[in-house]
Amino acid sequence: MGRQNPDRLPRNFRLSLVDNETHNTLRSIRFGRAQLIYGIITAVLAVLLVSYLLFAFTPLRTIIPGYPNAHSRRQAVANALKIDSLENAVTRWSLYAEGLSSVLTGGTPVDFDSLVHAGRTRYLSDKDPAELARRDSLLQETVQKEEQFGVGARDERDLPIEGIHFFAPLKGVVTSAYDRVTHPAIDIAARTGSVVSAVLDGTVIFTAWDAEQGYILILQHREDLLSIYTNNQKLLKSTGETVKAGTPVALVGGTGRTADTDHLHFELWQNGQSLDPTRYISF
Repeated sequence: MGRQNPDRLPRNFRLSLVDNETHNTLRSIRFGRAQLIYGIITAVLAVLLVSYLLFAFTPLRTIIPGYPNAHSRRQAVANALKIDSLENAVTRWSLYAEGLSSVLTGGTPVDFDSLVHAGRTRYLSDKDPAELARRDSLLQETVQKEEQFGVGARDERDLPIEGIHFFAPLKGVVTSAYDRVTHPAIDIAARTGSVVSAVLDGTVIFTAWDAEQGYILILQHREDLLSIYTNNQKLLKSTGETVKAGTPVALVGGTGRTADTDHLHFELWQNGQSLDPTRYISF
């Protein structure tokens, strides 16, 4: 009888469950070499799938190095709000210095209060309509001077949306990104009472109040564009009014979890299709 090759891998295997005392075989499974390989591959894929599901849909993902946790996101929002407050303060002092220089040189002082977002509801609520109209005119003149492409000249030319200069509705951190299916909008963190501005020249075609979304305002623009502003505590424009780019249209607030911070829910649509605002507007 010839010798068996000790290096030869068996073709058939048997996995048995044996009673340690009686040595009786309780269960036995027979399988071949191919079944063994398939079983190992299946087990490895199952382990990888379970690991992915655990790290993708459970709090375990926070242990991944570099993954932003809730504290870091809150800190980023708080830092952005502080930066925004510092920018407002610097802008305010620059405007005051310009006005003082105008007075010292014999010029006429200019009221720049309407150009600074005070971040409080009483900023506009305690002013009469004539005063608000005068300040709106001053803001519109300043915006038109600062824009390189000229907002008012768009009526005479047809530009693709990529060539249109949008005015940022609100400066802040985008806390909830755009998703065409689940979230066709962006959320911008801001202090409660921050002023929301129109992104383009347009007409107010809808205003309403909702228990979950607060006050809602929709503007109709050229090129079949619509801009939607929700999560507001107060609207500054009514249905049918026309507005210029940069004109204050609402005040953020009333739907946030804290008294000091909130967010603006902003949507941009064209021809019935939602657009990602971050592709066209710098926040």
